[in-house]
Amino acid sequence: MASPVTTGTGLPPRGTERATAQPPIIRLEQASLTYGGREGVVAHTDLNLEIAAGEFVVVEGPSGCGKSSLLKLVSGLHPAASGSVHVKDRPVTGPLKICGMAFQNPMLLPWRTTIRNVLLPLEIVDSHAGRLRRHRAEYEAHARTLLATVGLAGFEESFPWQLSGGMQQRASLCRALIHTPELLLLDEPFGSLDPFTREELWDVLQALWLERRPTIVLVTHDLREAVYLADTVYVISPRPGRVLSRTTIGLPRPRRLADTYRSEFTDLSHALREQIATRARP
Repeated sequence: MASPVTTGTGLPPRGTERATAQPPIIRLEQASLTYGGREGVVAHTDLNLEIAAGEFVVVEGPSGCGKSSLLKLVSGLHPAASGSVHVKDRPVTGPLKICGMAFQNPMLLPWRTTIRNVLLPLEIVDSHAGRLRRHRAEYEAHARTLLATVGLAGFEESFPWQLSGGMQQRASLCRALIHTPELLLLDEPFGSLDPFTREELWDVLQALWLERRPTIVLVTHDLREAVYLADTVYVISPRPGRVLSRTTIGLPRPRRLADTYRSEFTDLSHALREQIATRARP
């Protein structure tokens, strides 16, 4: 197995070195985010990072450091108080249409079947609704293919209460992917699942990424999950959050669960844990 490669624990004041030669799809420069106005809670200050197109990035850090807030900045769900946020070389001024999102709670509508939950974004986003009406059979076929990819063939007409937690989260991933987004933002999507289901879904997500190559930004507290899935791991400081380090995960793909017991893997996990623990100490 190839040796992992880690970059330094600091970042230059503007931007970061990219892991690949691909152009950045996401660029944050001196970006800050505040909740509650000027006198409110400062979630981030002076955030600087670049994410390449097609890169799988994981964001780690202590609780309350603003990992989820970073996704809000990137997606346009919350404006930056200062600095700049660019996606595809355009300033982010509102919610992005190129994003798919999934959260810790699958948030499936209980009165809709699995396939109708997956198709929901196409019904509520104006740019897709017209095409859905004209080409519904095509979109339904795409939804069925996605569901089969994550192991949910045969459950298309099931309701959420008929699915396990892991199955609901698989459906949530399909819903985030139904419009073939260039950018997939995942906020601890496996955090509430048991360890065995979580590891199973790591393989599902890795396979989806290897097949489709969207840019993925995953927020997680699980260091094994971070090393297993990521090309690059960013560690965020305690609030107000800044980027403290960037680590390139040089382990070959596809990764297997057996790899998590190898020294190369555990060494990376321990190094990330030490970075987080050291910076979180008073």
